[in-house]
Amino acid sequence: MSANPPGLDLAALATWLSTAAPGLLSGPLTGEVVAGGKSNLTYVVADGSRQVIVRRPPLGHVLATAHDMVREHRVMAALHGTPVPVPQMYAVCPDDAVLGAPFYVMELVAGVPYRSAEELESLGAARTRRIAERMVDTLADLHTVDPQAVGLADFGRPEGFLARQVRRWGQQLDSSRSRDLAGADELLGLLRGGVPDGTPPAVVHGDYRLDNILVTDDGELAAVLDWEMATLGDPLTDVALLLTYHRVAELGVGAGVSTASLAPGFATREEIVARYGARSGRDLTHLGFYEALACFKLAVILEGIHLRHVRGQTVGAGFDDIGSMVEPLLGLGLASMRSDSMSSRPLERNSTNKEH
Repeated sequence: MSANPPGLDLAALATWLSTAAPGLLSGPLTGEVVAGGKSNLTYVVADGSRQVIVRRPPLGHVLATAHDMVREHRVMAALHGTPVPVPQMYAVCPDDAVLGAPFYVMELVAGVPYRSAEELESLGAARTRRIAERMVDTLADLHTVDPQAVGLADFGRPEGFLARQVRRWGQQLDSSRSRDLAGADELLGLLRGGVPDGTPPAVVHGDYRLDNILVTDDGELAAVLDWEMATLGDPLTDVALLLTYHRVAELGVGAGVSTASLAPGFATREEIVARYGARSGRDLTHLGFYEALACFKLAVILEGIHLRHVRGQTVGAGFDDIGSMVEPLLGLGLASMRSDSMSSRPLERNSTNKEH
């Protein structure tokens, strides 16, 4: 058995798998941390003839409502067999007894999580266009899945979802903030005062982007990954986050930023909105609030990663400039909030929102 990667006791895992998933792996195990992954830890574990994926939370500072392995396992197990491609789930450990944190084991799916424009340029503009279109179509397909039909009727509480999101990410900023952040308090105040009524609820991925998707050699989507923030809620939050990643790439801040959307042939922000709207049938008139919330959410996530890096609790490379991306994101959020014609529609103010 090889040396244990950080956060993964291979001997303990092997013993647990022998009863949790008999026959899945046998013999001495090897394991390594998968490159990338700025939040949960992902490992490839093998027995010499078969490989699987193990996912667990990060080693250090963990936000209270993030990194829920049981939920992540549950949503992918539920979506298996729907138009949304996901890996097969093998087993889940809901407690700390084996690895010191909950974790799950799933199928290793062959495919590439394209992150840079250079990677996509080698495929050509036509194939890049196909990948971008399939990405948008799959998001729309996810938002048409009936939660009750797949056993996810109780996966979240959609009523008051947007107000709850604003409150939750504000709390998580307080948990992760270790420095002054220009624009953070102003943006949070505007979000709190401008929560819209929202759109019909659906299964929400929570971090939908191309480098969370495995793509086959022929440009098809093999699996959508990283469901740690999935819930039932307003699906336009997924659309807005996808558009926000597009804007961040255009800003060019931070060496760790995905630049896939800058590749020749990739869909523009306007094309993404039009294609999603046509396939989903949803009203996308007012995206300003959603994009502002997406910018704030992403800024908070990156601030949490920055804090773990400063404390020496991150694993792998690519964390050095994460902190530099936070304030530009807050600036984007302020621009989105100010440009949104919120006065043209009724607002659901905090005093009337139902929260849990």
